[in-house]
Amino acid sequence: MNTLKLPRRYLPILDWGAQYNGKLFTSDLIVAGIVMVMMIPQSLAYALLAGLPPEIGLYASMAPLILYAIFGASRTLAVGPVAGGAS
Repeated sequence: MNTLKLPRRYLPILDWGAQYNGKLFTSDLIVAGIVMVMMIPQSLAYALLAGLPPEIGLYASMAPLILYAIFGASRTLAVGPVAGGAS
């Protein structure tokens, strides 16, 4: 395998980051604001339900988003606190 392709395989941000521009940033900023309005109360509630301090819910909801932006390969995957489970 080509050694130049190896970092891009494990860090997709290197691939799409070169094409990122101001228009995309503006769109992402708007979406981030909308998601934040929904995510903050939800992450606080999940932490309280688990018997943890509310700020832990904020940390636990932000870390996956940041990590997925760096290591994730899908541009359309929703990552965050959700009320999913096994059926």
